[in-house]
Amino acid sequence: MRVSELSRRADVTVPTIKYYLREGLLAAGEKSGANQADYDDGHLARLRLIRSLLEVGGLSVASARAVLAALDDEGLAVGYVFEVASHALPVTVPPPASAITPGVRRVDEVIAARGWHVSRENAGRAIAARVLDDYAALGRADLAANVDAYAEAAELVARADLDAVAAATTRAAMTETVVVGTVLGDALFVGLRRAAHEDAAMRRFPPPPAPDSEETRS
Repeated sequence: MRVSELSRRADVTVPTIKYYLREGLLAAGEKSGANQADYDDGHLARLRLIRSLLEVGGLSVASARAVLAALDDEGLAVGYVFEVASHALPVTVPPPASAITPGVRRVDEVIAARGWHVSRENAGRAIAARVLDDYAALGRADLAANVDAYAEAAELVARADLDAVAAATTRAAMTETVVVGTVLGDALFVGLRRAAHEDAAMRRFPPPPAPDSEETRS
């Protein structure tokens, strides 16, 4: 297919496709003329993946390039692809300024108590520690009491992610599941958490009945 058809089917503008080509996110099409190239369904699938990583996953172009390179490198272990995808996720919370803080110590306690194997360079460890330190700085150290519940939920989600990877039958399918599940899974979890918040809030703190409701009239 020509780039115009690729653009239409992927719902991505031609200038954007050319930008992805220049940035090395999308492989070049097969030359069919001086200024023309043909693209196939593989390009279409990759273009949809790129769009998801950037628009839904929130990755930078550089991070998306690193993730896609790991996805394409058949010599990389699946575990390493997980590491690349995790490090590519946008960091919305800066890590603690100093190496050891009360937040770091608390997070390390949780990690040890649950028997997790987590490196000191893990971005999630640093982010969680910064949140706990900020709770304390805001005078809301009481909110840190939720950390064990959060850890339990995170462990359940991580196991579900790995179950999906293990269910794949080929290395290519496994690594694609790693990338899509890790990057888009973060957005999925945030979306479901916000939906669950609304439900939990309505159940625990229901609004008062309207003045003209049946309950009021009775």
